[in-house]
Amino acid sequence: MSGEPRFFDEMRSGDAPRPPYAEYDRWFRAEDLSRLRRKSEEAETFFRRTGITFNVYGAAEADERLIPFDIVPRILSGREWSRLARGIEQRVRAINAFLHDIYHRQEILRAGRIPKELVAQNDAFLPQMIGVTPPGGVYTHIVGIDLVRTGEDEFYVLEDNARTPSGVSYMLENRETMLQMFPELFTRIRVRPVSDYPTRLRRSLAASAPPACSGKPVVAVLTPGIHNSAYFEHSFLADQMGAELVEGHDLRVVDGRIAMRTTQGYQPIDVLYRRVDDDFLDPLIFRPDSLLGVPGVFDIYRAGGVTIANAPGTGIADDKAIYSYMPDIVEFYTGETALLQNVPTWRCSDPSALAYVLEHLSELVVKEVHGSGGYGMLVGPAASRKELAAFREKLVARPANYIAQPTLALSTVPILTKAGLAPRHVDLRPYVLVSPDRIDLVPGGLTRVALKRGSLVVNSSQGGGTKDTWVLED
Repeated sequence: MSGEPRFFDEMRSGDAPRPPYAEYDRWFRAEDLSRLRRKSEEAETFFRRTGITFNVYGAAEADERLIPFDIVPRILSGREWSRLARGIEQRVRAINAFLHDIYHRQEILRAGRIPKELVAQNDAFLPQMIGVTPPGGVYTHIVGIDLVRTGEDEFYVLEDNARTPSGVSYMLENRETMLQMFPELFTRIRVRPVSDYPTRLRRSLAASAPPACSGKPVVAVLTPGIHNSAYFEHSFLADQMGAELVEGHDLRVVDGRIAMRTTQGYQPIDVLYRRVDDDFLDPLIFRPDSLLGVPGVFDIYRAGGVTIANAPGTGIADDKAIYSYMPDIVEFYTGETALLQNVPTWRCSDPSALAYVLEHLSELVVKEVHGSGGYGMLVGPAASRKELAAFREKLVARPANYIAQPTLALSTVPILTKAGLAPRHVDLRPYVLVSPDRIDLVPGGLTRVALKRGSLVVNSSQGGGTKDTWVLED
């Protein structure tokens, strides 16, 4: 209908497939729909058998859920990916430089490019990190950059994940599932591999080993335990990397090092890939009631006895108020114009911005500055009058806690339904590995898809699913 908004369809341009999808489209047209539906059910069985679930916080029952997987891939050409990769690398370099600066000379604050209070009064800023330089100068060893697409060559960064980006296990299992389900497709279409991510991750972490390391670096994954929503991923990555999976009670300080308990006694760890939040990392420095961290780990870290990936205090870089300054941050540290655009953002701490947001609340997406996982956000066009009124009260009470953005016309990729293919909105989270000597991007990343018709919320916690992401070898 002419009144409906137009969205960029990544698979089709009019009646013809777009070039990246041409070969897939030929294959799909020759396929029997009932066979594909059976394959879709097989994939769900595979995920269930493998135990690929996530926990939903606050759910009254059925806390563990299966993330829905759609068997129609999201396909990017090599040219599209190369352009994206340049922008992502530029952004990640700027984020690392920004983190070093705000914990040292704070030149960007002195230059007035970012308000001082936005850093000084930010819960994610760790004063304990002032003057601390991580091994190799790397703050963000693993970064997830959330991207959305609105046109042929129009990509926007939705948010930066510089603390503990999750979801990479789903990217790997999605590809493994597709390889098992449709081996003939990968013979016909040359798709860049992603299965070597754990090897690349281990190599990148090992390259960031601390000065105290002698010999081959020992890498361990620190998990909060089985009740954490991403525990499957923690154990999966440790297993795939050949690293130890440890909890706080498995570790202690021994002879100025962090050591893990083994059958042969305590063995020093060089790199700790932590999936524990800053607050819980060291009860002697942060929350004294934490049972998830390691007493003394922060002092060992400051002394160069262990690498913590990602570094404590990196959360300031994925704060959504800081995000609104990212084009300035990129320009300040690289001397270049940002290759990837930000979504226009209103900071509700600004009275004039707040007035605009309150007036146009039904048209905007409003997010908490520290929020994640789709929690605590308002999608104005999809909200009821009651929801809008309730959110208006929250905004007025704590304006600095929120930012607002326009509702973008997110691109669509088809999903398989009972009737055939149907368009659904998607985003993309590429994963970036940073070591002292290189920035390494996995080709593609995790595509999240809003399975509900018309929905723009792709988070698994809000009913979204995932797809395999293909980057072509062209």
